[in-house]
Amino acid sequence: MKEINLTSTFTVFENLTELPKDVVDLFKKAVLARNNAYAPYSKFQVGVAILLEDGTIVSASNQENAAYPSGMCAERVAIWNAGASHPNKKIKKLVITAKSNSTTLDRPVGPCGACRQSISEYEIKQEENIQIFFMGEVGKILKSNSLSDLLPLSFDKTFL
Repeated sequence: MKEINLTSTFTVFENLTELPKDVVDLFKKAVLARNNAYAPYSKFQVGVAILLEDGTIVSASNQENAAYPSGMCAERVAIWNAGASHPNKKIKKLVITAKSNSTTLDRPVGPCGACRQSISEYEIKQEENIQIFFMGEVGKILKSNSLSDLLPLSFDKTFL
């Protein structure tokens, strides 16, 4: 038997003022998207903004449906929109912000497992890492230099 040790590395920013201007601008777009979330059931709003290699920004919010689980997370809405509308452009950065109507989210909220898998697909497809920044409504921001930090040992096309 052999044991392996997997590690993930994140950069922690205390607040938005520590981030580069382009990332702050992405968070502003993500907050605007979050405010447009359709979340009447969970009252949990998520906004995402994606920066493409040519400077294009694609943003999206979560969209719920009374027939759970027919809704869609903001991350997948955004990344699929980017892939459909800009199929040959690489994704450079993805930012996520979340808000709850029942409590103030003061710690980073990362993407769910299904969203991690979807982001992984695009990172593998473009053969280049995607920087991912995520936060709650206020407080610290985490930065991952690659989706592999969030989803080690991911499932990909090599298994098919």
